[in-house]
Amino acid sequence: MERRVVVTGMGALTPLGNDVASTWCGIKEGRSGIGPISRFDASNLPSQIAGELRDFDPRSVLDTKQARRMDRFQQIAYAAAVQALHDSGYEITPENADRIGVVMGSGIGGLQTLSEQFKVLHERGPSRISPFLITMMVVDLAPGLISILLGAKGPNFSTVSACSTGAHAVGEAAEVIRVGQADVMIAGGSEAGIVEIGLAGFCSMRALSTRNDEPERASRPFDAERDGFVMAEGAGALILEEYEHAKARGATIYAEIAGYGSTADASHITDPAPGGEGAARAMEMAIADSGLSKDRIGYINAHGTSTVVGDEAETEAIKSVFGDRAHDVPVSSTKSMTGHLLGAAGAVESIISILALREGFLPPTINYEHPDPKMDLDYVPNQGRSKELDAVMSNSFGFGGHNVSLIFTRAE
Repeated sequence: MERRVVVTGMGALTPLGNDVASTWCGIKEGRSGIGPISRFDASNLPSQIAGELRDFDPRSVLDTKQARRMDRFQQIAYAAAVQALHDSGYEITPENADRIGVVMGSGIGGLQTLSEQFKVLHERGPSRISPFLITMMVVDLAPGLISILLGAKGPNFSTVSACSTGAHAVGEAAEVIRVGQADVMIAGGSEAGIVEIGLAGFCSMRALSTRNDEPERASRPFDAERDGFVMAEGAGALILEEYEHAKARGATIYAEIAGYGSTADASHITDPAPGGEGAARAMEMAIADSGLSKDRIGYINAHGTSTVVGDEAETEAIKSVFGDRAHDVPVSSTKSMTGHLLGAAGAVESIISILALREGFLPPTINYEHPDPKMDLDYVPNQGRSKELDAVMSNSFGFGGHNVSLIFTRAE
């Protein structure tokens, strides 16, 4: 009998707030977390806006020495993991440590540290490079440090699949539990790429919105006047647990991970496959894995980045999967409020999807002002609304043709 996987803890830091409660409050209010970039002078860049974390102090969870030896993406990954573990009420002990693992991903990793150390190299020479450059830069040190600091000795690795990273982490961590290699997993994603070189690279690709005069209205998924995504930073972490293990300790069970689908477009380095073919296969795979009928899916938290080709392809994929019923399934993009958290997006949006399921609330797609004639689904425009939900789907698609779909249900 296959082991069931449930979610028993959640933690998040986003442009809407540095915990799950404040983030969810912002989502329900339809509030934008986007503003002018304050981390550096962005006046020479085409895109000068982002979704930044506000008032995050790493010393709230780390001592000064630890914080100095960690890149920002690692600091917030650890902060989210601590929140999630505390929320779960689970304690890691020497007796259970080898049954607890960590899968924490990032799309870019320690870009801030790398950028700073390049400057040191060119201005002061190689002898002045930090001995912590490599450990602060590489993606796998996010789960590595979480493991070291919390004492989790089970399976430990990273996922790196661009904007699908966080969703891949959740899906793969669930698989670890399903096959019996662990009882509890800390899973999620983290990103801190609001660095000049990062913005410049995405600007060069013409991937970012340049609506600098109206930052709060810049991220507008599915709107006819969308002009690119808005960079954001943040982290999301979930405590995944084998169902009987969670039940035995009387844990609060937020949701069950019922389905996981993962595919590749094998098409283009940035653009989705024509018609969203790869995305559609991921959704079909997740539905088949869940064993649910399609009419049980009551809400889709879309990848919806606010790019011209991406939003259209996802709409086409949803139509191909759900057929005539596609127009009856509410679809919204919370990136309209948070911006695009890249490698953290899938984890944060899993949390948002779970809260939508639990509270029976459909998050809005804000800034939806001009319907695109090519896209005619119910995008929950501008105002969230109540709806009793049985199962929800969360989509994440990334550069390189990575596609992930997750399905969450109430734990029966």
